[in-house]
Formats: sequence, structure tokens, C-alpha cells
Amino acid sequence: MTLYMPLFKKILSSRTVLKLHAHLIVNGHTKSQLASTKLIESYANMGHLDSATIVFTNFPNPDSFMWGVLIKCYVWNGLFKDAIFMFNCMLKKLTHVSSFIFPSVLRACSGFGDLGIGEIVHGRIVKCGLEFDLVIQTSLLSMYGESGCLRYARCVFEELSVRDLVSWSSIISSYVQNGEESGGVELFREMVADGVEPDSVVLLSVAEACGELGLWREGKSVHGYVVRKGVPSDGALDNSLITMYGKCGDLYSAERLFHYVGHLSTATWTSMITCYNHCGCYREVLDIFLEMLLSNGEPNVVTMMGVFRSCVRLGWLRIGRSVHGFVVRKVMDPEYNFLGPGLIDFYATCGNIRYAFKILYASRERQIVSWNMLISRCVEEGMLEEALTLLRKMQSYSISPDSFTLATVLSACGKFGLLLYGRQIHGHVIRTCCSSEFVLNSLIDLYAKCGFVDSAYLVFKNRQQGSVVTWNSMICGFCHNGYSVKAISLFDQMYTKGLEMDAVTFLSVIQACSNSGYLEKGKWIHHKLITTCFQDDTFINTALLDMYAKCGDLYMARGIFNTMSERTVVSWSAMIGGYGMHGQIDHVISLFNRMVESEVKPNEVTFMNILSACSHAGYVEEGKSYFNLMKDFGVEPQSEHFACLIDLLSRGGNLDEAYRIINTMPFEADASNWGALLNGCRIHRRVDMIQKIQEKLVGINMDDTGYYTLLSNVFAEGGDWGEFSMVRSLMNGLGLKKGLGMSRIEIDKGVHRN
Repeated sequence: MTLYMPLFKKILSSRTVLKLHAHLIVNGHTKSQLASTKLIESYANMGHLDSATIVFTNFPNPDSFMWGVLIKCYVWNGLFKDAIFMFNCMLKKLTHVSSFIFPSVLRACSGFGDLGIGEIVHGRIVKCGLEFDLVIQTSLLSMYGESGCLRYARCVFEELSVRDLVSWSSIISSYVQNGEESGGVELFREMVADGVEPDSVVLLSVAEACGELGLWREGKSVHGYVVRKGVPSDGALDNSLITMYGKCGDLYSAERLFHYVGHLSTATWTSMITCYNHCGCYREVLDIFLEMLLSNGEPNVVTMMGVFRSCVRLGWLRIGRSVHGFVVRKVMDPEYNFLGPGLIDFYATCGNIRYAFKILYASRERQIVSWNMLISRCVEEGMLEEALTLLRKMQSYSISPDSFTLATVLSACGKFGLLLYGRQIHGHVIRTCCSSEFVLNSLIDLYAKCGFVDSAYLVFKNRQQGSVVTWNSMICGFCHNGYSVKAISLFDQMYTKGLEMDAVTFLSVIQACSNSGYLEKGKWIHHKLITTCFQDDTFINTALLDMYAKCGDLYMARGIFNTMSERTVVSWSAMIGGYGMHGQIDHVISLFNRMVESEVKPNEVTFMNILSACSHAGYVEEGKSYFNLMKDFGVEPQSEHFACLIDLLSRGGNLDEAYRIINTMPFEADASNWGALLNGCRIHRRVDMIQKIQEKLVGINMDDTGYYTLLSNVFAEGGDWGEFSMVRSLMNGLGLKKGLGMSRIEIDKGVHRN
């Protein structure tokens, strides 16, 4: 038998192995365990696992070593499930298990992705007394790390008697690959402190971690170490460093390293393209891609994904279509299994939805991410019908919508007020139990935007758990539907339970205090904000000054405005609106002038607040001047601005001019324009114009009872009871009913309505 051993040590062809196998059978050596083991290994090396298994099966009593060789062969060929099965079979036949077997079995566990089986194998290792074997410990460390169980991996690492380079590399890469980059960097620091010299594998992981965390200084130190020590690299380390510099925003260093690299592989070109994309240099992406082609570089699908991304950001449809043609000519991804989502995003973003649909239907592997991307893009473009069609189409292909799909369509239904479709999707959610938090939040938002607050609250109450987003959705729903007291009550529950709150929570409850006139509660929230990190938030400070202004405390509103570190156009408009609301027109004009001097450009809301203030203060000429000033700031007057101007003129008695403006408006006058003129006619007793206004108001389809009530009151004041009865009958015929008046008062730190 010893004559055959030198042959087994050489790389043999399939025919040679078969001849040796035949010689072993003829000479009666097939009963030799060593010879059979070598045959198994030789067959496995050539990929003939069936032949290896036959040799193993025909051997009468294989020992632990032979079992281990076969298991290792299965692992080499990626048959992890079969390897685990063979291990379980071995345990039934043998009482003693060699330590040689466990590293292969642990590799099979991590490859199979079953942490439970790995834990069972770990228990077997402990029973065999092999838990302190260094090779097995390293394999355990790798298995737990690849399975994402960092807590167990760290425990195994802490128990290592000797922490060599392999074990450090394994634990660091495990942390980085599982999204715990900061932990990986910290472990690297410990490794250096222990005097262990890192190799290219460790440095690659650390460079990747520095890029993800934006640790430019640490990443540059890693690069410096590579240069000083002359650490050999197969190119992967250089690529990782280029990507790291790109993610840290150091484009200069990334370009220098790129030009320093001797051999520019496809991965290196792709890393530089990724770097340019990350830094927003999209034109440079196309330049370097062209350079790559001229240098006979061979782009792959990852390269092309980066190129398409730059075309998306630039909105270059023609160039992108040329790149698409290049992909087709090179037959890089004929069935769009990899480039499908990128191409769909490109065509949809550039406005060619038709081509996006073609790519989706041409893709053989219709990944749900592609459907989600196109559905999301249709929703953004307001193409709700197409989005719903896609939803039905994907179900016809037996692709079940996930949480993102359902949440996107539900949000669209809420945005466009399609309650019926939303309820149908809600039914699908209940039937399929696809009630993730993302979907529940969208359902709450849907019902709240459609005015069905009770349904929204029912979804909220039946939730299993809810993050701050869920609570915010419900508070906003209450607030936007006029249930400010309930919104404040829900906020109080959050505070009592000690739940997490963010800026949106405080913004919503401050708005609720503004709407309900609850000044004391607003002050209490302001006090809480002072003790949190949100006190310097521009949006929250703007909401606070608006709340104080609406609740009548202009002194506090101006105090917040004066202490703001940054004043946006919204902040200026809110303060101007606060002064205008309380008739302090001089402060309005003074603040507007200061705003213009501060080089803050007023918007349509700013002018709306100024015009409203001028109207209520009777500043006719000033109001007309500000209306004419709008176009100087690039603000096109809308219907509400004309309504303010008409109200201003009507209150001042310039009814004929107001009527002329209505007739010369660039769009059809609505109820607010005619209503403003009607109110002026009532004030100045211009009965001659009322008949014309009545004809216009009746011809406008509206459900606001205020204008009909105003018109009927005008007839009642003039003693024309016939017309009064006619308007009231018209209201009844339309199903309109005048709402009851309501007043609010704050007593004992509570708001009461009557």
C-alpha cells in the first residue's frame, strides 16, 4: 500500500485516479482505511463527490478521521446541509469524535446559516472537552461572527488563551460585516495595543469601517501604516482605501491613490466611480468610465450600476440610453437580474416611465425591489392609477407585496384621498398579517388625512408596539382634524410613560396648543424644550413663536424671535402674521422692512400676512403697494392674495375697483373673492351689486355655509325676506347647515369650549 502513497500526494487526473482505484481493488487494498481515505479526498478534489461517497459507503467501519475527510469534502464543495447531515449520522455510529471534524462542521453551520445547529455543535464540543482547542475556538469565533451573533463571538474571543492574528482578524471583520463598525475600530485599537501586527485582511476591514463611520483621520493612519510597512495587497486593500477616502469626502487623496495603483483592475475602476458618486461628482463618473473603456478595462454590472446612478443624478436621459445600449451590446445582463432596479430608477427619474415598465417586464427575475422602486416613483409623480396597476400586476406574477410596497401605496391613497382603495389594502394587510410598524403608520396617516380619525385611532390602539413615529402619526392626525385637545392628551401619555420624543412630537403638540389657544400647556412644553437638545431647533422655535402669537402673548413671541440663531422666511412670516393678527400694523411694516434688509426673500405666505394685516387695519394704499410689490420678489399673486386685496378695497369702500379687479383676474374668481366683495357691499349698503354677486356665488359649486349665511344676512338686513328665504332654501337643498358658534376659555390650566 505504501507504494501508492507518493502518487496520491500529486495532482492526479481523473483517469489516473480511476486506474489507481482499480489497482487497489485488484490487489485487495480497498479495505485499507488510509487508501480509501485518500481516494475519497482525490475524488472530492476533482468534484466527483458521488464517487467519493461510494468509496466511503463501501468501507466497512470508517473511523472518525474518514468521516471528517468526507465532511470536509462536502464543505469544500458548498454542500453545507449534506455536511451537517453526515455529521449527525456519524454521531449515531461513533462514540469518539476527533477534533479534526469540528472546524469543518462549524464552517458548514455558518454556510448553511443556521445558528441553532451551530449552538448544538458548540454544546457537543464542550461535552468532548475540546472547548479550549485553539483551532476549534477560532472556528467557533468565525461561525458566530458570520451568523451575526456578535455577543457569542465576543464571548468566545474573550476566552481565547492565545489571541493570534487570525482570531483578531475574525472578530474585527465580524463586527464590521454586521454593521458594528465602531466596535470593529475599537477592537483594532486593542489589537495594536497588544502588539499584534495587522495584515492586509485586518486593514481592509478597518478601512471599510472608517469609511462607514467617516473617520478620516483614522483611515488616513491606516493608509500611512500600509505605506510605511509595505503591506502587500492584492488590490482589495487599495480599493477599500479609495472607497474610504470617498466616503470621508477626501476626493484628492482618493484620486492620488487611484493614480498610484500599478494595475487598475475592474474593482479599482469601480471603486473610483463609487467614490465620485459619493462625493457628488457625477460628471467625473462618466469621464472616468470613458477613460476605463479607452484603457481596455472590462466593466462589470457593479461598475454599470455606478454609471447609471450618475446619469440619474444628472438627469441625462440621452447619455443614459447610450450606456444602456453599451450594456445590451456587451450582453452584460441580458435578463436584467442585477441592473434591473438601477435601469428602472434611471428611466423613471428621467421621466421615461414607459421604458421603466419595459425593463420591469423584460426582467426574468422580477425582484420586489424593482417593483417597489417603480411604484414609489409613480407615486412621487402623482401617477396613482399606474401605481395601483403595478400593485395588481405584481400579484398576478405571484409576487407578494412587502411592507414597503403597502406603505407606499397607502401613503399615496392618503395623499389623494382614495379611502376606498386604502381600505381594500387594509383588508389585504389583515388577511396576510403583514402589519409591520411601517404599514401601521401609513394606515394611521391614511385614515387621518381622509378625515376618519376614529379609524386611525383604532389602528393605533390595536398596535402591538409603536415607536415615536407611530405616536407622532396619531398626534398629527388628531391635530390636523381639529382634535387638538386629544392630541395634547396623547402627548401627555407619551410623557407619563417616559417614551422617546423627537422634534416632530414637539412640533405637533405645539401646533395643537396654537389651534386650541392652550397657552399654559404651551408654556409648559416650552419649559421642557429648554431642558432638551431641541431648544435651538429653528422649526420648533418658529412653531413656539407662532403659538405665543396666536395665544395673545406677543411679548414672548418676539422674545423667541429675537433670540433665534437662524431666522428663515417662515420665522419672519410667522412673526409678521402674529403682529398682523393683533392689529399692530406698524410693527408689521417695520418687521417686513427689516426682513428685506436682512436679504431674506419674502414668499407668498409673507405677503398674505401683510395684506391681511393691512386689510384689517384699513391701510388701503399700503396694501395696494405691497400687492404690487409681490412681482418684484418673484411671487405670483394667487387667488388668496386677490381675496385679501378685494377685502381691503371693499372694507375701504372702493367697491367698484374691487369689482374691476375680480373681472380682470388671470383666473376664474372663486367663492372667497366674491365673498370678500359681498362683505364690503353689506358694510357699505351697496344693494345694487348684491344681485350680481348672488348669481356668481350660486353658480360656484361649494360646500362652505359661511358665504350663503352672509348672503342671507344681507337680504335680512335689507328687509328682503323673499330673497332671504330663497337662499336658506338653497342651503337646505344642498344639505348645508350653519354650524353652531363656539368659544374657548382657559380655566385652571385647562381649555373649555362652549
